Amino acid sequence: MLDISAEVSAALASGRPVVALETTLVTHGLPHPEGLAVATELESAVCEAGAVPATIGVLDGRLRVGLDASELERLATTRDVAKLNPGNLAARLASGLAGSTTVAATVLAAHRAGICVMATGGIGGVHRDVAATGDVSADLVALARNPVAVVCAGAKAVLDLPRTVEALESLGVPVYGFGTGELPAFYRRSSGIPVDHRFDSVEALAAAVRVHFELGTGTGVVVGNPASEADELPLEVYDGAIAAALAEAERAGVRGRAVTPFLLDRLQALTGGASVVTNRALLLANASLAGRLAVALAVARE
Repeated sequence: MLDISAEVSAALASGRPVVALETTLVTHGLPHPEGLAVATELESAVCEAGAVPATIGVLDGRLRVGLDASELERLATTRDVAKLNPGNLAARLASGLAGSTTVAATVLAAHRAGICVMATGGIGGVHRDVAATGDVSADLVALARNPVAVVCAGAKAVLDLPRTVEALESLGVPVYGFGTGELPAFYRRSSGIPVDHRFDSVEALAAAVRVHFELGTGTGVVVGNPASEADELPLEVYDGAIAAALAEAERAGVRGRAVTPFLLDRLQALTGGASVVTNRALLLANASLAGRLAVALAVARE
């Protein structure tokens, strides 16, 4: 079920650095055609950092690792593309229909392909109404099962961040901060929640990630990379938009996989598009750092 592109396969065979990229941002995270344009920019950012991008998605009943430009455009323009995690991945593959990969499905595919670094915007986690709904993202379980370092701007801002960090600790997934001692809060640089360790150089970060993998725990690593001060949302805009979006989701009865796309869409409207600007900036920053991390890990293996 796994198709690895010739470029990615050659890079892996020769020990060159590779970075996995998800496709949910293309089909659900950003409006079309911006999602497609940003996906292309992310690949360029990985290349500029010295690594090979491997954008992952499902087409024609195959899990594609390293979509080319035409395949990525096809995925972006196909109607009713499913948002895939490990729970619904098999059924979608069997159907032969298209699907975009969440962090969880991307991490799964990356590990199966031999890729140990991924970049995304923010991971999923424990939802704020978990006591009533039991809603916990499959991203957390995937990180507990697959040794992949995920570079992100923390967990998505609409989640219960303290409970998400507690869950990661229970699962044995370390949370590192790059240039920060606190977990980034996606649209905001800081959440007030301390990370397990702060790193200020890519080389030191790579050394810790490498040792974690060598311990053989089988778990991944979360690398929190905060948005720049110029790109983060003002606090009053952030707080107001998050509260309003969550209230709208509750009134509309939005549940499960539909929650995050709904909230992201409402945040775009409530912030006058500012959330999309921040989202794009942090995605690019994360892709660049992931590329640098992959390069440092490859150098350490030589």
